[in-house]
Amino acid sequence: MLTKFFIDRDSELKALEKRYNHRGFEFFPVYGRRRVGKTELILRFINGKKAVYFLASAASKKENIQRFKQAARHVIDLSSVKDDWESIFSYLKRNIEERLVIVIDEFPYLLDTEKGVSSIFQRIIDLTLQDSNTFLILCGSSLGMMYKEVLSYKAPLYGRRTGQIHLKPLRFEHVLEFFPNKSLEEVVNIYSICGGMPAYLKEFRSDKPLFSLIREKVLEKDAVLRDEVPFILRMEFRDPKTYSSILSAIALGNKTLGKIINYCGFQNRTGIMPYIYTLEQLEYLERQVPITEPSRSKKSLYVIKHNFFEFWFKFIMPNLSMLEQDVEAVVKAIKKDFNSYVSFKFEHVCREALFYIKPFAFTKIGKWWFKDKEIDIVALNEEKKQILFGECKWQANVNAEKIVKELVEKSQFVQWHNAERKESFAVFAKSFKKRLKSFEGRPVYCFDLKDLERIFKLRKRKI
Repeated sequence: MLTKFFIDRDSELKALEKRYNHRGFEFFPVYGRRRVGKTELILRFINGKKAVYFLASAASKKENIQRFKQAARHVIDLSSVKDDWESIFSYLKRNIEERLVIVIDEFPYLLDTEKGVSSIFQRIIDLTLQDSNTFLILCGSSLGMMYKEVLSYKAPLYGRRTGQIHLKPLRFEHVLEFFPNKSLEEVVNIYSICGGMPAYLKEFRSDKPLFSLIREKVLEKDAVLRDEVPFILRMEFRDPKTYSSILSAIALGNKTLGKIINYCGFQNRTGIMPYIYTLEQLEYLERQVPITEPSRSKKSLYVIKHNFFEFWFKFIMPNLSMLEQDVEAVVKAIKKDFNSYVSFKFEHVCREALFYIKPFAFTKIGKWWFKDKEIDIVALNEEKKQILFGECKWQANVNAEKIVKELVEKSQFVQWHNAERKESFAVFAKSFKKRLKSFEGRPVYCFDLKDLERIFKLRKRKI
């Protein structure tokens, strides 16, 4: 069943339609984080087409096959076919010549409940479907299982796919489309909690005040998102406690490897690195280095890529005991530090806006830090030796001149073509008490929330 709200995903739909219009066999894995919108994308694609959509479950092999047969009833009667996947696909090929889309959603459930099922599907593709007109989609939220069994070099299905879609969270410009009647400030607050995950964003579309929604959707005992993070960790990992401990450490400000090791009680980096690598591969963590440093720099920090995970580990996990007794006390605790938390997420919004306006054609953009000094945004054009230093202030009535003076002082510590570089500065804020167009002969760009709103609206019109 199609839902009312479907934002973006145009390029993914076009990719699927393009391959659908070719004759012959197609095998498309579709994968991405849980709640990112994979099922909705697939349902949009198969709408109006001859298709079998099957949602696998943690049931037995026989139960899943019986449910697949039921899902296919509107296309073909499979009741007389033997209860195994090879017989079913062989029967489909013999009896259906026209284009047929077959979707197995949550394919990792089959991998869990039926040993060797990826090798079975390898044989199905090689011996049965290769010369058919079938469009096969295997979809999965467990990225670990999808990599191991479908995508990696050692996976049985490796080399069979004719395309793939790795569905990513929505960019902020598309998050805005969920909330046409809210101010940019309100949307930034919601984005700081939900990130670009459509399933979470839909829960916050109500006109109720933000903290009423946090209470209703995240904190109360029957809240739809209260147990979301523990549930996903249990689904994804065999040792969820250790992964939870690492994510807690980072959410609470322990971002260097040494601090994470100490917080989690590991003896050394050898013990923790397999967990870190897994969290990076599955896109829960990102290792960052200062933008002017090589990627292998030892000055690295780890950050949580998933906004809702960071919100949960920062505000919910430490207050679980209190949550059982006094929800209002937890609301007050969140309110106390919420603006500080949002200020870091505001940096992502500002960085995305810079991509669209580009004061110059930068080739790299990121953060910079050295000891106790930090610059929120640094953009570089390495060929022309251009550099922009940016500061993001989640505050109103900001004095841009004061901020730029501080930026100039910090920029002197940035070792990057110091003698020949062309410098410019940018300040982002809710609003300005005093704007600035230049400082000591160097350009200064000031963007408040109204400016950002215009940038994102202009971007939408251009698309």
